[in-house]
Amino acid sequence: MTTTRTFEALVDEAVAAPVEGWDFSWFEGRATEERPSWGYARVMGERLAHASAALDIQTGGGEVLASAPALPPLTVATEGWPPNVAKATALLHPRGAVVVACPEDAPLPFADAAFDLVTSRHPVTTYWSEIARVLRPGGTYFSQQVGPASVFELVEHFLGPQPEDVRNGRHPDRARAAAEAAGFDVVDLRAERLRMEFHDIGAVVHFLLKVIWMVPGFTVDRYGTELRTLHERIEAKGPFVAHSARFLIEARRTRRRA
Repeated sequence: MTTTRTFEALVDEAVAAPVEGWDFSWFEGRATEERPSWGYARVMGERLAHASAALDIQTGGGEVLASAPALPPLTVATEGWPPNVAKATALLHPRGAVVVACPEDAPLPFADAAFDLVTSRHPVTTYWSEIARVLRPGGTYFSQQVGPASVFELVEHFLGPQPEDVRNGRHPDRARAAAEAAGFDVVDLRAERLRMEFHDIGAVVHFLLKVIWMVPGFTVDRYGTELRTLHERIEAKGPFVAHSARFLIEARRTRRRA
């Protein structure tokens, strides 16, 4: 939709909106994104229903894990950002799940072979050796991840053209190679590009404040010129279109270690 609200009003509203957790309901009517065909949350729920001990890494506010109809007898989630830790704890403790505050780049604070299932939706980085360590032989890692050049139409509006090594830094083929090097057999690997639309500049601002790795160091003051240019473009031409990249990877830990 095209809005008649001012640039300043849209930006101020977006800045004031809370960014913790992975609840994207704020974007309703303001931005859209196609969903991958494989239905990560549904399939994750199926995997959890057959697990005895599960770990969800970088759980955010716990929303995706909490959507599962049933959780294993032992369910643990890790999260590194304090506001998300608090939100995930409130959401998951009533389900019997434990939330552990753990920096994303730190070793996992669990014993070897503690879990038979590890899940993660949109991890910033996948530490394959640590996942292999905490998984039992024959255990499974199941994850939906951000793929190469995701939303780069927007990223490059702010940062300019990006080099090819940056554009391809999250390629699913690299994930396969890293998994195999850590002692996994990749049993499923699928990738899709999905249409996104931003209907007003507030949606852009809120997205960049919430998904902080898109434009590192983003602030309204720092990128005021680019924001106003994009606002004028949306007002004149309609929604700004970008494309997200997603891939699904399922890998089974073999008995041999790399």
